[in-house]
Amino acid sequence: MPALRSTEELGLKPDYAGKVRDIFDLGDSLLIVSSDRISAFDVIMDDVVPNRGTVLNIMTLAWLDHFADVPNHLITADPHDFPAPYREHAERLGGRSVLVKKADRYDAECVVRGYIAGSGWKSYQNDGTICGHALPDGLKLAGRLPEPLFTPSTKASEGHDENIDFATMCGIVGEDAGARLRDISMRLYREGAAYAEPRGIILADTKFEFGLVDGELTLIDECLTPDSSRFWPAAEHRPGEDPPSFDKQILRSWLETLDWDHAPPPPRLPAEIIERTSRRYREVLDILFPAQAEKWGSYL
Repeated sequence: MPALRSTEELGLKPDYAGKVRDIFDLGDSLLIVSSDRISAFDVIMDDVVPNRGTVLNIMTLAWLDHFADVPNHLITADPHDFPAPYREHAERLGGRSVLVKKADRYDAECVVRGYIAGSGWKSYQNDGTICGHALPDGLKLAGRLPEPLFTPSTKASEGHDENIDFATMCGIVGEDAGARLRDISMRLYREGAAYAEPRGIILADTKFEFGLVDGELTLIDECLTPDSSRFWPAAEHRPGEDPPSFDKQILRSWLETLDWDHAPPPPRLPAEIIERTSRRYREVLDILFPAQAEKWGSYL
């Protein structure tokens, strides 16, 4: 299936275009299309990574099915059930699009960490804590934490999300909602990690988003994808070293070799980097959800 940079290529005009997703406001529902755009260092590349958006969408669908008892915002992923004019583009939108219920979103990212990496590692190096959690001395980069930690962040409309402690999150969403968001996030992380482990994948950390739909706590947006999570191959995990991950790391590492100031315009990407990045995204889908990859194979 040809790559899709923007739904405008199909003659459609989204109400909102993010780094990856084009969103159409349909009144009481949203149509969310995951494009093949890719960003690095907060800059959207001019080149696309084929199948990336489809992989992100299919993985989310697979996890929503896996967590079937948790309310989510999905109405349908069948493009033939989309309203006009979107169903007329079923061949291009299939696999990468979902029709979902609108939710009153909680303005907090629900982050759970089972291993120490990224901003958590930087915070630990600085003062021995992550988001208010005091940690023992001697932890190593990419090492397993004694217990998974709930480490929320702000949900910024612009710029970077900022790590916050649980009390600050409760000041944003309320104490009762904060406790519910923490508990369901921890449960989903533990169950996701337990599913991935016997398949040779470490779920190092992840983030969830939630909202209210008809007053019910509801899982929204993407779920346990390579863009919202760190997936590491267990066979290549060495505490003290930064493991290879199933995401855009290949692209970021290549960009780091360039004399580029991380500001637009971005450099053009070599075909080899595009192909390797696309293959890396697809690899984790095939490992974790081979049946779903086969089911949606005509769109990949």
